[in-house]
Amino acid sequence: MIEINELLKRVVTSNASDLHLRVPSPPVLRIDGELKIQEDLPPLSGADLEDVLGTIASSERQKAFSQDLELDFAYGVQGLARFRVSVMRQRGTISICFRVVPTEVATIEQLGLPQICKELIMKPRGMILVTGPTGSGKSTTMASMLDYLNANAARNVITIENPIEYLHRNRKCLIAQRDLGDDTLSFDIALIHALRHDPDVIVVGEMRDLPTVSTALRAAETGHLVMGTLHTIDAAQTVDRIIDMYPSDQQPQIRLQFSQTLIAVLSQTLLPKAVGHGRVPAFEVMIANTAVRNLMRDGKTYELNNVMQLNANEGMQTLDQCLAGLVRMKSVTPEEALSHSSHPDRLQKLIQFEYKARQTI
Repeated sequence: MIEINELLKRVVTSNASDLHLRVPSPPVLRIDGELKIQEDLPPLSGADLEDVLGTIASSERQKAFSQDLELDFAYGVQGLARFRVSVMRQRGTISICFRVVPTEVATIEQLGLPQICKELIMKPRGMILVTGPTGSGKSTTMASMLDYLNANAARNVITIENPIEYLHRNRKCLIAQRDLGDDTLSFDIALIHALRHDPDVIVVGEMRDLPTVSTALRAAETGHLVMGTLHTIDAAQTVDRIIDMYPSDQQPQIRLQFSQTLIAVLSQTLLPKAVGHGRVPAFEVMIANTAVRNLMRDGKTYELNNVMQLNANEGMQTLDQCLAGLVRMKSVTPEEALSHSSHPDRLQKLIQFEYKARQTI
């Protein structure tokens, strides 16, 4: 029988971000973005995974899994760490993924987040979207921004998460954290009820459907600061994704509402360090200034990239500009940067331009 807590201890001591348990493979760790099969451990059987689920999940959660065939929750090992757990079925057996959630929330400086994050989280109203692929650190970024707010302003904060990852203790802020499944049945219902609790800030773990997005927009319009995540790779795609959730006849009105409500889009990804172990974050930052709002309203999202390039003085940058800077500082290799760019030809020109500029100095 697999001893899950001992295996999770290996995850933490190996500085892994994830643990994958899937039949018929041995346990697999993700370290610095790479999957590492633990070849010193035996292959897992279906019975092994059943035993693990029985150890880490309550009878209520096991019953929910048997009905829904999907399950997400948090699991903690005292003195070690907390983990976000995702359970699914594949080929008739259970598959479980554990993601490490650090006990302490890292600061904006420690994570290398753009300094404008401090200014954004102090805004009194509007919408901030943190986007990126799965595993890019969106939850960590939001937790760090919320921690900064907690240390610097007195606000009533309500979070809706699936599951709760980072635990926030009241400092200057009054914080309520709601777990989807245990504390509420859905994001949109929780959002509606959150508005009745006199919130200043509402954090939505995932803007996954139209009811959630619609309620979040309404909350931001009516004087609340709303922060949420989307699985989009850049600012332009984020704007299009929100608009495309609505029926076509409503989209012109939503473009206007969204353009008036949005504060910023932070899109992020993680790249392996060029030297040594660990990963480096790269960010695209779009601030909703007048030019951005006009383009959003007119449906010209394809021009947003140009606005970000030309407004660095306002804290904006494209992902390619950030990647080129990381290559310049030798934090990441050119090959890794190009593989994470949506426009590798454009990034290649940026890297070559910066290289030529250095050669002439």
